[in-house]
Amino acid sequence: MASETAKPRLLLGVCGGIAAYKAADLVSQAIKAGYEVRVVMTPNATRFVQPLTFEALSGHPVMTDALATGGGVGAIEHIAWARWADVAVVAPLTASTLARLAVGLADDALTTVWMALAEGVPCVVCPAMNTAMWEHPVVRRNLRWLDELGRYRVVAPSTKRLACGEVGPGGLADAVDILAAIDGALAARRPPPP
Repeated sequence: MASETAKPRLLLGVCGGIAAYKAADLVSQAIKAGYEVRVVMTPNATRFVQPLTFEALSGHPVMTDALATGGGVGAIEHIAWARWADVAVVAPLTASTLARLAVGLADDALTTVWMALAEGVPCVVCPAMNTAMWEHPVVRRNLRWLDELGRYRVVAPSTKRLACGEVGPGGLADAVDILAAIDGALAARRPPPP
């Protein structure tokens, strides 16, 4: 964990949905707010936004491979990245990655790192998907399973015109709302000042 004078370390997971491009703004806003940011991407996320975008914004390498080495954090990268984090957020969170997190399946860089996060690291998830997917009973169940773990905060999607042309809940929350949830999760982790 970072010292009290160091910048808080934010680990951002980016999943492969159309809202992945909004994660670039989230990185910029988090850095402006005083966070040090590292990014982990699912393979599908790299089809929407190139890792180079996040490398340029964060000033750090981006992890896209669960078996990666040489990223500068440690010999076993997914473990070292998980230990590096003070707080972790997935934005956007797709239905697919939600299901993998809910059942503990670690089959890509993002889910492998998240499975290795220390018990005390707060996690914020920001779902973004089509309204029918958001309202699907399996998605609802998977969100309940994450909630039962007691370490995940959900930033509900906004209601807006979605990429499919429909209007409804499922849009990625605004960066300011996500940052407020991250700040809140990190503050809840810390003991109150004397």
